[in-house]
Amino acid sequence: MATFVLVEHPLIKAKLTMLRDRRTDRLQFRQILEEVTALMVYEITRDFPLRQVEVETPLERTAGVELARPVVLVPVLRAGIVMLDGVLDLIPSARVGHIGIYRDPATLKPVEYFAKLPANLSDALVIVVDPMLATGGSAARAVSIVKERGARDVRFLCLVAAPEGRRAIHNAHPDVPVYAASLDRELDAHGYIRPGLGDAGDRLFGT
Repeated sequence: MATFVLVEHPLIKAKLTMLRDRRTDRLQFRQILEEVTALMVYEITRDFPLRQVEVETPLERTAGVELARPVVLVPVLRAGIVMLDGVLDLIPSARVGHIGIYRDPATLKPVEYFAKLPANLSDALVIVVDPMLATGGSAARAVSIVKERGARDVRFLCLVAAPEGRRAIHNAHPDVPVYAASLDRELDAHGYIRPGLGDAGDRLFGT
């Protein structure tokens, strides 16, 4: 099975509990979501390649490093857009693309309605972000889109995953590692992750 990494850290666990709490209001939910994303970036970037550079300190020249390849962030609209700032806080040089996909409420199948991506994805480390990995249909389709545009090194970052979504993205893209803060119990009959944290988009935007 493709790599599935549970990013387990005391701060992430505590903040995820706050996200699950139905009493957490929209402003708090947005802020905590960004904070958890930023904490998870440390794990997802652990093996990013580096190259040697030299810099001039106030006293002398010294050796240092910088990321060896460009980074492209691709949030899945709409909820994924809120995770963007958490990543950009740590990788401000990253380029950003957007993919619009919604899940048909009757069929639970992904429906694509928008895709705008930077050029030269083949040279980049591409991180697709979406808070929820439920059925896995939208995630798998988003990864397919970036691959069709040339991406060769793709990672998927989410907060909460269901076993069904994990299996779906593995079956569609066994080469793509998935990073999550929690692997929850199951999907219910309506395609919601249980125990989950509700509909992230609705909680973020008040819809």
